[in-house]
Amino acid sequence: MPLGLYISVPFCRTKCSYCNFASDVFSKSAYENYVARLLEDIAGARQLASELGCTLDDSADSIYLGGGTPSILDASQLLRIFAALHGQFAVTPDAEVTVECAPGTLTPALIGTLLECGVNRVSLGVQSFVDQEAQSVGRLHKRSTVLEEIDRLRKAGLANLNIDLIAGLPHQTAESWAFSVSETIAAGVPHVSVYMLEVDDDSRLGRELIAGGSRYHAHFVPDDDATADFYQQACEMLTAVGIVQYEISNFARAASPAQNNESRHNLKYWTRQPYVGFGVDAHSFLAADHHQAIRFAAPESLEAYMNRAPHTVMPVSAQAAIEESFFLGLRLNRGIDLECLRKEFSVDAIAAWDSAIHQCLHDGLLEHKGTILRLTARGRLLSNEVFAGFLNEERKVGTGHVNPR
Repeated sequence: MPLGLYISVPFCRTKCSYCNFASDVFSKSAYENYVARLLEDIAGARQLASELGCTLDDSADSIYLGGGTPSILDASQLLRIFAALHGQFAVTPDAEVTVECAPGTLTPALIGTLLECGVNRVSLGVQSFVDQEAQSVGRLHKRSTVLEEIDRLRKAGLANLNIDLIAGLPHQTAESWAFSVSETIAAGVPHVSVYMLEVDDDSRLGRELIAGGSRYHAHFVPDDDATADFYQQACEMLTAVGIVQYEISNFARAASPAQNNESRHNLKYWTRQPYVGFGVDAHSFLAADHHQAIRFAAPESLEAYMNRAPHTVMPVSAQAAIEESFFLGLRLNRGIDLECLRKEFSVDAIAAWDSAIHQCLHDGLLEHKGTILRLTARGRLLSNEVFAGFLNEERKVGTGHVNPR
């Protein structure tokens, strides 16, 4: 099965206050050393897979440069990364090739470089079309910048675009949120991602909210109920114009049979297809000789990665594979087919999760139609509670790293 390839670029012009990814602001001198390390990582992919007893396919049908801000790299660095990937993997002619870009970085020269690299999809970290909200969390762009760059991308032939929005930013109101969603719809992009603000101690804003402080505009952050309302509002507004939800945070315009606007790369994560990640905090998932699969992850810090610290390796047991099939598959609006799971893992194995299923059905978090099990609208809002019900106690404590981001 063709691989998905993920490349982590942990550099940003500024560190957004809500960001809990392994990214930060570094001097440009660090970029070149990092790219050289990345190329070494890519060249050693087959040896690493062999050492872990994994099967590594020769072909790839999706490439995703995420971050951080990949568009912060210069042309020669981007070109070398893509050349290295093509040197190690047979990238299919119809591959989906995505680069995350921060509005304000998409110069004509950069767009030309993206096209030269074979990029055919761009994900824009807009977060809000309201300038005050964007600036309050450290974004450097304005609404006008986003619209200008969308137009520039389209004129260059890059029309397969995604816009990221975040519900729950400081100063956000129902009216301002409706404006951001309306602007996204008016932009005519084929894909939209809507995230609710994550409050944890991995971001400056999250730590300030937990502490009850007022730095980073924390005292202007909407409460949890308002943020949930904003999310539901976005779901309704997007669906009403044919931008259909297919995953908890992701929406795609209805397309013809010849064109699917859903993110092919991200679908690999949710359907447990093989992928390999390169760079800081990049995760991988491959079939293995002596286990159903193996997940492995690169070091979480730039220093550890540059010093060649070892990967964290997590063999996936049969039980863990079933758990993943539930909590990843249920992220998708289409849900999971219990009959298919029974054929893959056995009737008795799936029966062990009957009580978790019945409890979620009773609580109105899941619905069961035929052999299909899927989240309800309420279940999508409380998805973390649902997923926790499908994990054993050890995995609840801390081994849930399933997203390469």
